[in-house]
Amino acid sequence: MLKIFGISASRTSRTLWLCRELGLRYEQVPINFADTATKTPEFLAVNPSGKIPAIDDDGFHLSESMAISLYLAKKHASPLMPNDLQGEAKVLQWSFWVMTEIEKPLLQAMLQRMSRPTDPGVAKDFRARNPLNAELEKASVEALQKPLALLNEHLAKREYLLGKEFSLADLNVACVMIWSKRANLDLSSYPNVLQWLARCLSRPAARG
Repeated sequence: MLKIFGISASRTSRTLWLCRELGLRYEQVPINFADTATKTPEFLAVNPSGKIPAIDDDGFHLSESMAISLYLAKKHASPLMPNDLQGEAKVLQWSFWVMTEIEKPLLQAMLQRMSRPTDPGVAKDFRARNPLNAELEKASVEALQKPLALLNEHLAKREYLLGKEFSLADLNVACVMIWSKRANLDLSSYPNVLQWLARCLSRPAARG
């Protein structure tokens, strides 16, 4: 059986969502990135970088959530992955786009705006790694405006990124854009993005 290493409150959510879309049977091993579980010999044998998510697919080990989603979608011949070269290229385009244009500034904004951990041990480490920085928060939000405008314009005449049907491109991008909720990011200027994200997150597989 497919084993998925990682907790839902991480990029592992992308892998879990896809597996539910595909109807795959899997075992989730809830390894947390915030503790020492990723440093055990057992986990390092699966992913030597010591990061989640990672999978063990009958002895085939793979890490990086984007790579995992592309692998699983193609292996199981999912309709979420177009079977023509140009359609597949568009999935790759949007997957790379969200990583290079959206992920970093949105993550920075979220870490600045989200509630601080209450557990003393976790809170101390979190504050050390993510000190409050008003200038960083402002710069991160500003950096998001151009790519969000592009996304909003692209979705003006489309229900989903590739057209009328939900695809792996939507799943990969939505798994990053969902952070906008935890970041309390105002998306009112981007109504098409708001409507698209709501459609993606209303899918039964997205809700777990």
